[in-house]
Amino acid sequence: MSERVIAITGGHGALGRAVVEAALADGLKVAVIDHAAGQIASEGVLELAGVDLTDPDSATRAINAVVAHFGQLDALLNIAGGFVWQTVDDAEPAWDRMFALNLKTALHASRAALPHLKRSDEGRIVNVGANGALKSAAGMGAYAASKSGVHRLTESLAEELKSTSVTVNAVLPSILDTEQNRKDMPDADPATWVRPADLARVMLFLASPASRAITGALIPVVGRV
Repeated sequence: MSERVIAITGGHGALGRAVVEAALADGLKVAVIDHAAGQIASEGVLELAGVDLTDPDSATRAINAVVAHFGQLDALLNIAGGFVWQTVDDAEPAWDRMFALNLKTALHASRAALPHLKRSDEGRIVNVGANGALKSAAGMGAYAASKSGVHRLTESLAEELKSTSVTVNAVLPSILDTEQNRKDMPDADPATWVRPADLARVMLFLASPASRAITGALIPVVGRV
């Protein structure tokens, strides 16, 4: 595994940083692709900031830069995304924005990565769906619909790639124990939530050669919620 190269979109976010840390601990070579700027002071990390993954050409340039730097790509972890809570009658609907941030980023990055992943002996795509997209709740329509799209993308792409070395799976977390979520839900019990480090471990297993028998799976990672 020490020779494997993984690209992580949204790598400067709370979950992304946890995945980067765990990947480096496993000896993986890591590329961080993000729209936001950040700095991960660690050898073996390629950081690409200012990347608009909602634009297919921008996604392709970023993935090609990863391959140009490392010479290969073995796994893509699609973490980039966003969240909004709003009712359907909101004056400024966020449906287009949610589909752009959650579904199109995963789609464009995956399309750009596919030619390179197919050359890997054990190519992997790991998407981040949402347990809350299995049955939506009030105010969750736009977010849940976009994440449901991620689920369908995962399933269809997995079927399309069954004749190759590439597997495609998604994790479906409940509530992540992040600083922002603690601020947004001060009365909740974060002990029941999912730690980013724990979700990172599941994602890295799915990105590893050991997961070769799993494809098209939507794996709930819900803690004690």
